[in-house]
Order: sequence, then structure tokens, then C-alpha cells
Amino acid sequence: MANENKRDYYEVLGVEKNAAADQIKKAYRKLAAKYHPDVNHEADAEAKFKEINEAYEVLSNDEKRQLYDQYGFAGVDPNFAASQGGNPFEGFGGFSGFGGFGDIFGDFFGGGTRSRSGGSRAARGENVVVQVEVTFEEAAFGTTKEVNVSRIETCDQCHGSGCAEGTQPETCPQCRGSGQVRTTQNFMGMTMQSTAACPTCGGKGKLIKNPCTRCKGKGRIKRSHRQTVEVPAGIDNDQAFRISGQGSAGANGGPNGDLMVNVRIKPHEIFTREGSNVYCEMPISFAQAACGADIEVPTLDGKVRYNVPEGTQTGTVFRLKGKGIPYVGYKNRGDQYVTVVVETPTKLSKEQKDLLRQFDAATEKAQPKKKSFFEKLKRNFG
Repeated sequence: MANENKRDYYEVLGVEKNAAADQIKKAYRKLAAKYHPDVNHEADAEAKFKEINEAYEVLSNDEKRQLYDQYGFAGVDPNFAASQGGNPFEGFGGFSGFGGFGDIFGDFFGGGTRSRSGGSRAARGENVVVQVEVTFEEAAFGTTKEVNVSRIETCDQCHGSGCAEGTQPETCPQCRGSGQVRTTQNFMGMTMQSTAACPTCGGKGKLIKNPCTRCKGKGRIKRSHRQTVEVPAGIDNDQAFRISGQGSAGANGGPNGDLMVNVRIKPHEIFTREGSNVYCEMPISFAQAACGADIEVPTLDGKVRYNVPEGTQTGTVFRLKGKGIPYVGYKNRGDQYVTVVVETPTKLSKEQKDLLRQFDAATEKAQPKKKSFFEKLKRNFG
């Protein structure tokens, strides 16, 4: 993404500048899942995905975020200042590690940190985000799924060197392999020296004269493969789990990124959940509620018998201890809460209605709430 077209990182993630770390993480996960190239096939999805990752890399790091808040892109991108036509912060190395900063003070006072040699630094590979859909039961007890993973891998033809077979990269003649060149500029009447990435080799310290035909000299290629992942028991909807080292390959010998698996749970016809507790409604007849009854209640472990006491009212909630969902990483489980719904009969025949009216009249004294209500009604309204 060209520097002049950069959007504010907070705007990219859609969060306020005072957003907490968990808000930033939540916004990133939502956008990364939406624009991941494996999920979104729109033309600009890959560019947006990279933009989202770039913004999150800065805002999720307290030190980088502080520098960005204070200096903008110049504080976190060593190439940004130069593109702005001699910004006074140029050469500070994006303030990351204070490499250029040390060079300036070294020129003033003698000594200090000199520019590092050895060309490009190792860089960790990007995380890869995939999405997997599971059933309610699979999320509760864990499952194994296959996902399609598209990631950057080390080229198997040149083994990451970027060079054609039988050739090797050559030392850059301008920076002599350091990957950096020293520049001089005037600032407020002072002559200041700083270091910047070598323009000839792009900071790599090496030049590839005969690039690998497979990766075109990049040393890495994009590949897709099917991978088996273990969904942990107890995971909730829109939660993600990490598989270390299964993301994209790092650059210049850097470590691989991680594979982030975002979980979507299909709605269940009977159960809902809040955390590790499971909830459901259980319809029973008027006779079962009035007289009490042994009923079969569905649970994640199958049906269990429960004794409904006589006189149970609609809306009564009873608990089945330990019949909920396991806590992630533990054997302990939440509970199941069952709400009783006393079902009123419909489409009764005349004979059935007559019997119910006789029953109602015969049980009037057994309905204390009804009697109390009408007594209150009479006192208040005559």
C-alpha cells in the first residue's frame, strides 16, 4: 500500500483512539474473518486484509501504538518519513529499537549505537485466519475438522534463497551487504546523519541476478492445503484458537506465523447457551404440572428422568447440575437450566370443555392465587 494512500489505523479497524486492547482485538478478528482471501473473493479483499493486519500489528503492541499516537506513520514506518519529502523524523528507523536514533547521538557525542550490518532482518510470518463451522454438540465436546489453509511457504525449489539452482545472491555494491546507507541532511541549522534502507537492494544487502523461476526471486510462494485441526471442547461462538507455527513462513529465516481458527456454531433446535450453561424449555401438560410427574428431559448426554413436583407453575426453572458445557481446558462442566412451560390445551371438543369447567369449579379452593387476586380486585374496585 502506497504511503500517501495510508488510512489511519484506528479508522481501518473501526475503533476509537481510546479503544481498549480487547476492543481492538475483537474488531480485528471480525474484519480479518470478513476479508480473508479464502472467504472473501472480492477484488480488493486481499489488500484490505493486509491493511487490517498492518493496523492490528501496530495497535496491538503498546510500544508501537504509543509511537503511532505521538508521531503518526513516521513513528512506526521507517520508509514513510522519506516519502514525505524530508520529514525531520527521517532516519529514526521508525523509532523501533531506536537504531537511527542511536546513530544521530553517536555523531554528536562520539560512540553510541552504530548501524547494524548483515542486510535484512529476519521477520516473523503473518498469521493466517480460517473459519470452521461446528454443531452445538461438537463445540461442547470438541471435534476434529479439516480446513483449507492458504499461506505463504518457503519455496521448495530454491529453499528460500530466491536464486536459481546453482547460483547465489551477490553482495550489494552500494551498501556492501549492510542493507543500509548513511544519509546527511540539514535540520534547524544542524547537520544530521542517519541511516536508511539501501535503495539498490531494498535493505536486503544482497542482489539476486538469477532469480528462481518458481518464486520469481522472492524465496516464498503462496500455497493452499487441507489441514486437520482439533476444535477444543467448550469453545463458544465467534471464539478463536491458535495453532502455533502453522501460519505463513517468515522472511529471511524468521519464524512462521500462527494459524488462527475462528469458530462458528450452528444454532440448535432445542438448546441455547450462555458461557458454559445450557438452557432449554420443557413443555408439560396441565395434569402433569398439577399432579406431578416423571418426565424425560433432553440433555447433551441424552435423555434423563426428572420428577416434576405437584403444583408446578409455568415459568418454574430447575437445574440439572453438571449437564452443561465443559469449561475450555477443564473437565468440569456448567449446568443445564430447564424452564417449565405448562401447555394450555387447544381445539377442545364441547364435552372436553364441559369437563374442564366442572373441574375448575371443583378445584376453586385449590387455586389460592386466583382467590387472592379476586379479593384484592373487589377491595379496590368494588
